Amino acid sequence: MSSRVEAVTESPWLVRRASSGQIKSFAALSSSLLPAFGAGLDGNYPSPKKYVIAPYDPRYRSVIPIPFIDRSAWDAFLISLFGRWWQMFLMVLVFYSAWASPFELAFQRVGLGSLLVFDLVVDVFFGIDIAVSFSVAYFDSSTYLLVDDRRKIAGRYLTSPGLVMDVASTVPFQIIYRILTGKKNGGSVFGVVSLLRLWRLRRASKLFARLEKDIRFSYFWTRYVKLICVTLFAVHSAACVYFWMATHHHNKEETWIGKLIPDFEERSIWMGYIYAVYWSITTLTTVGYGDLHAWNTGEKIFTIFLMLFNIGLTAYLIGNMTNLIVHSATRTFIMRDTIHQISRFASKHRLPDGMREQMMAHLQLKFKTMELQQEEVIADLPKAIRSTIAQHLFQRTVEATYLFEGVSKEFIVQLVSEMKAEYFPPKMDIIIENEIPTDLYIIVSGAVDILTSKNGTEKFLTALGPADVLGEIGVIFNVPQPFTVRSKRLCQVVRISHRHFMQIAQPYSADGKMVFSNFIQFLKELGKDLVEEVPFVPDVLSQVNAEDEEHPEESEEVEQTISNDTDAEAKRVTIHGHHPDTSKREETVLAGKLIFLPDSIKKLLEVAERSFGMQASKVLSADGAEIDEICAIRDDDHLFICR
Repeated sequence: MSSRVEAVTESPWLVRRASSGQIKSFAALSSSLLPAFGAGLDGNYPSPKKYVIAPYDPRYRSVIPIPFIDRSAWDAFLISLFGRWWQMFLMVLVFYSAWASPFELAFQRVGLGSLLVFDLVVDVFFGIDIAVSFSVAYFDSSTYLLVDDRRKIAGRYLTSPGLVMDVASTVPFQIIYRILTGKKNGGSVFGVVSLLRLWRLRRASKLFARLEKDIRFSYFWTRYVKLICVTLFAVHSAACVYFWMATHHHNKEETWIGKLIPDFEERSIWMGYIYAVYWSITTLTTVGYGDLHAWNTGEKIFTIFLMLFNIGLTAYLIGNMTNLIVHSATRTFIMRDTIHQISRFASKHRLPDGMREQMMAHLQLKFKTMELQQEEVIADLPKAIRSTIAQHLFQRTVEATYLFEGVSKEFIVQLVSEMKAEYFPPKMDIIIENEIPTDLYIIVSGAVDILTSKNGTEKFLTALGPADVLGEIGVIFNVPQPFTVRSKRLCQVVRISHRHFMQIAQPYSADGKMVFSNFIQFLKELGKDLVEEVPFVPDVLSQVNAEDEEHPEESEEVEQTISNDTDAEAKRVTIHGHHPDTSKREETVLAGKLIFLPDSIKKLLEVAERSFGMQASKVLSADGAEIDEICAIRDDDHLFICR
């Protein structure tokens, strides 16, 4: 690796870099440069050359403070001098320049007096920044490679228009003029030249663009502060230019302020500034009281263009504020519209009040917990991250359930990765009696009631809480759900579909046997009231017990049904020990037995012989067609075994 690094640093001038290699805080990714594909993130690529500063360096760009790679003493001094607060310090000076440049244009006395020394100090700091720019590496836009050769950096900066503007906005022309001529006042030309310092405002634009992408800062408040800054700068600049026009008019009394205050030039600077800002704000807001207005042709022309500019500025401000407000209230609008539509639907179809309340409660809870919904929050993340999050949130709950007691950790991980979280408000039906079973539920938090309905009246059976399983009887036996499950209070549950459950169970035969054993043990421990509501449970238990005593190896095959390790997806079918015409003649469907479909017709006939105690020779479909291939059988088919 060392020879590779030496070869890269000695020969090429363009070196592929990875800015993210130095990023230790994921919160700063939104405001950092991204590496090109193939750029190393493990620190094996060489750092920028000596005396060269990386543009993504947080101590230069003021993103986050992180340790530097070991450098020379001079390089360490250079970085400490232009440390992580350098750019932010320059931003303070930029805002000062944005205020001072128009102000000194309008009030020349200030530029020659109290602010002169301060302006000189500010220019010195920006002069230092110009020197630093000759040591800042840059990314080639055509190759997306980091250029850290100082000659190339200097050549690029020297030939760019930015250098000319940087120098022109930094050179203290008024000080140089005073030194060369000995005159204190060089006229209004230096006030106009001082406006070149507004070139520095491009830094403010870049700062706000970076902050808007930085997830550590509120987008709403960042945009709001930006709009305020734009508005204040427009008001301040217009006021200063308007006052400057009044001071340079040949007849001071024929100006907007001279009509009210003939000796305004002799008055306080702040008095003139307040009058100018007052006029600027009334013009910007289109109030126009009429007490201050244009008198001469020049002022009228300036006011015309200012009002046209204000039209665009006002549209910009209103558009941005509307966008921010609507964006923050979009979810509320959607929720209210959806609830209104549901209310109209319920009224149109005359739904019962209880059903309508359930619908409203579900919608309100859905919008309240929208950011908490697992599938919506992490849907765009890579599968590995989604799996890790799901394990962190739900793995302990799944491990605590009776159904998955004793299974391997790998099996649990696979299950949790396919689970989805849901919330249910109080008195909401999670499972309805006699509905088709599709999902298996596990309670994460909250409590539910198990109910059954007889003759139109509901009967309470039991209550379940965290780590309990819902709907497993209907799912495993592939029968309509025997109970209604209703939430007692706000409940969070995770669910997994039967299809995903069977797909995951196929490769884990031992875990499948354990799940089946846990389920059988659960059936044995069911209370008498629950067993009476599920009449087929005693038959299943008696069959399992009989097979355990008479054919231990067959009992193992029964357990194997839930962990079928065939390549095909496990299918559940119902077998009958008679010809399909028998059901047609009696106009009823005789009860069959639910099994998992074996991988061959031969094994299916063997299962039928053990189940019905008859000699089986062929398999018929519900319409009487004979089935020769196992692949022709679909999930939930009814099969008729005949001699």
